[in-house]
Amino acid sequence: MTVQEKLTQVQQVIDQGPYQNNWESLTQHPIPRWYQDAKFGIFIHWGVYSVPAFGNEWYPRNMYLKGTPEYEHHRKTYGDQEHFGYKDFIPMFRAEKFDPQAWMELFAQAGAKYVMPVAEHHDGFQMYDSALSCWNAKQMGPHRDILGELRQAAEQYGLVFAVSNHRAEHCWFFNGGLDFASDVQDPSNASFYGDQLRGTGAM
Repeated sequence: MTVQEKLTQVQQVIDQGPYQNNWESLTQHPIPRWYQDAKFGIFIHWGVYSVPAFGNEWYPRNMYLKGTPEYEHHRKTYGDQEHFGYKDFIPMFRAEKFDPQAWMELFAQAGAKYVMPVAEHHDGFQMYDSALSCWNAKQMGPHRDILGELRQAAEQYGLVFAVSNHRAEHCWFFNGGLDFASDVQDPSNASFYGDQLRGTGAM
């Protein structure tokens, strides 16, 4: 299915729904009671970008933008982006000290009423077991369903569990890697970085 066909399909679903793409429409959505009552919650950014732990969660984009601190840091620390790209951090993301029970116990003790981890950042790596892509934490990296484990622990501690998905910006997130020799341009990496970056129209 081409990008345009997918976008057309998405638009058809939107057209059938109760909301339009404007703030006036979206403000009609009722605010959940649990959210109104909650005074404090935890929002978590944690993923493959935690391996280089340089800058912030936009490291995967910035490491492909010439002139940024991330670009320079990457080349000095790991080598050029053609031979060591963002995908090469995935095997290093092992989550060997990840303890969802300890996280939720701490959050509950701090008074949090809800927790919202990022299910998928702009980098396209899913932190859950997924049939949509092999680029996920269950099949690669830690080989654990990170979100599933967090949800189970959150429920045990009585915390509302919600997730945030940032996939929408993935289509351009790695486009800096088109400006110089990088692994983004390698067709064998297209299922991660995206064929749409190369203008093929395939997803």
